[in-house]
Amino acid sequence: MVYFSVLSFVLIIAAVWFFAYKKSRVVDNTSSEGYFLGGRSLTAVTIAGSILMTNLSTEQIVGQNGQSYMSGMEVMAWEVTAAIAIVMLALVFLPKYLKYGVDTISDFIERRYDTTTKRIVSVLFIFTYMISFLPVVLYSGSLVFNKIFNVSEAMGIDQLMAVALIAAAIGIIGLLYLLMGGLSLGAFSDAVYGIGLLIGGLSIPVLGLMILGDGSLLGGLDVVRTNTPEKLNSIGAIDSDIVPWPTLFFGMFFNNLFYWCTNQMIIQKTLAGRNLKEGQKGAMYVGFFKIIGALFLVFPGIVAYNIFGDSLSNPDDAYPSLLTAVLPEWAYGIFGAVIFGAILSSFVGALNATATLFTLDFYKPLLRKNATDKQVARAGKIVTVIVGTVSILIAPLISFAPAGLYHVVQQFNGLYSMPLLAIVVLGFYSKYVSAFGAKVTFIFHVVAYALASFFLSHIHYLYTLSVLFLVDVFILWMIGRIKPLEQPFEFQEGHHKVDLTPWKHVRWVSALVVITVLATYLTFSPLGLAK
Repeated sequence: MVYFSVLSFVLIIAAVWFFAYKKSRVVDNTSSEGYFLGGRSLTAVTIAGSILMTNLSTEQIVGQNGQSYMSGMEVMAWEVTAAIAIVMLALVFLPKYLKYGVDTISDFIERRYDTTTKRIVSVLFIFTYMISFLPVVLYSGSLVFNKIFNVSEAMGIDQLMAVALIAAAIGIIGLLYLLMGGLSLGAFSDAVYGIGLLIGGLSIPVLGLMILGDGSLLGGLDVVRTNTPEKLNSIGAIDSDIVPWPTLFFGMFFNNLFYWCTNQMIIQKTLAGRNLKEGQKGAMYVGFFKIIGALFLVFPGIVAYNIFGDSLSNPDDAYPSLLTAVLPEWAYGIFGAVIFGAILSSFVGALNATATLFTLDFYKPLLRKNATDKQVARAGKIVTVIVGTVSILIAPLISFAPAGLYHVVQQFNGLYSMPLLAIVVLGFYSKYVSAFGAKVTFIFHVVAYALASFFLSHIHYLYTLSVLFLVDVFILWMIGRIKPLEQPFEFQEGHHKVDLTPWKHVRWVSALVVITVLATYLTFSPLGLAK
C-alpha cells in the first residue's frame, strides 16, 4: 500500500506538471513580463486558482487547524473576513493599480512618492518573505508529509532531520518549477490543484465527523455540538489569545486589507490578468472560496479535538494526525499530491514575488541600468535560487517557534503591513501626502511595533495593529498638512496596459459576498450552532 501511495503521488504530480507546462508554453518565459506576470494573459479562473493556491498553503492548513484545536471557530476570522477585503480589492484597489499601469506595489509607491520609499517597501517585503513566510510554508508542509509517508520512521532519523530533508526536497522541486515556467506555469497548475484542495480539504472533516458519528455525518456533528459547543463559537472573547472580537472591525480588518490589497504576491496575480473584468471576476471567486475555506482550514481542528482530546502536546500536529486517522491508506498519495500542490504554489508564488521585487526595483535601476529584457528575467532566476536556498536552510528552525506557525507569519507581517496600507490608501485619495511623510511613518511604525512587541507583549498584536494603523494614517496625513507637496500630486492618465472595462456584475456579487460573510458568522455563534 505504501508503494501505491508513492506511485499515485508521483503520477498525479507529473500529470499536473505536464498539463500546466503545455498550457504555459504560449507565454514567452524569457521576457521579464512573461516570467513575472505571465504575459498579462490570465483569465478569471486561472487568477482565482493562482491566488488561492498561493494563499492556501500548509502554514494555514496546519497552523489554523492547530489554533482551532486549542480555541475553536474564532480562528475562522482569518478566512471569512478576508472576503470583505477581497471585495475592496475588486472594487477599489485593482481598478486603480491597472489604471496607473503599475507592475508591482513598489512600482505604485515610486510613482506616488519616490524611489527611496519604494525600496524601503521592497526590502521589507523581501526580508519577510525570505525569513518568515517561505520557511514556514516549507516547514508546515514537511510536517504533513512526514506524518503521511512516515519519512522519519522509514529512514530511522528524528523528526527534525526528516523535516529538514523534506523541506529541502520540496524547495528544490519548487525552484525547478519556477525556473522552467515562471508565473504562468504555476498559475495553470494552481487551477488544477485548487479543485483538488477543495474536494480533498472538505473530505477530511466529513470523514472525521462520520467517525465521531459511527458512520453518520449528522451524528458526528451532534457529537461536536454536544461535547464542545464552545468551540463552535466564532466570536472570540475580548481577551482572547487568538482573535478578540473587537479586532474584527479594526486590527483584523486592517490586516486583511494589507494582505489582500497591497501584498505583492497576491496583487501580482491580479495584475497578470488580461483585463480588469477578468481580475474582478477572479477576485470574487476567491471571496466565496475564502468563506467556504473555513470548513477545511479551521473546522477540522475542532474535529481533531473531539477525536484526540487534549492528548496532542503540539497543536500543529492536530491536522496531520487527523489526516492519518481518517484517510484510508490508498488515499495518502492522492491527498499528498494535493497538499504538495498547495505547498508548491505558495512557495513558488512568494519566490516569484521576491524575484520580481529585487530585479525590477534593485537590479535593473541600480546594478545594471542597460540590462536587456532577457537579462532581467535571467537575473530574476538567479535571485529565485538564492532566496529559495536561504528559505530551505531556515525552514527546520521554525520548529522552535513557541507561538505556532500562523502566529509567526502574522506577527512578522505586522512589522510593515500597517504603514504600507496607510501610504497606499492615502496615496490614492490625498494629493498632499509626501515621500518625507511616508518615510517618517515607516520609521515610526517599525520602532513603535518593535517596542510594543517587547514591552506590551501581554496585549494581543491585533489590538496593537488596531491602534498603530490609525496613528500611521494620522502621522502621514499630519506631515502632509505641515509640510505638503509644493504642487498637488496628480497621477498621469493613459498608462494602463489592459482594458479597464469593469465586470458588469461586480457590485451585486460583492454585496452577496458580504451577506454570506454575515450569515457564516451567524451560523457559528450562540444564535446558531454554538448553543
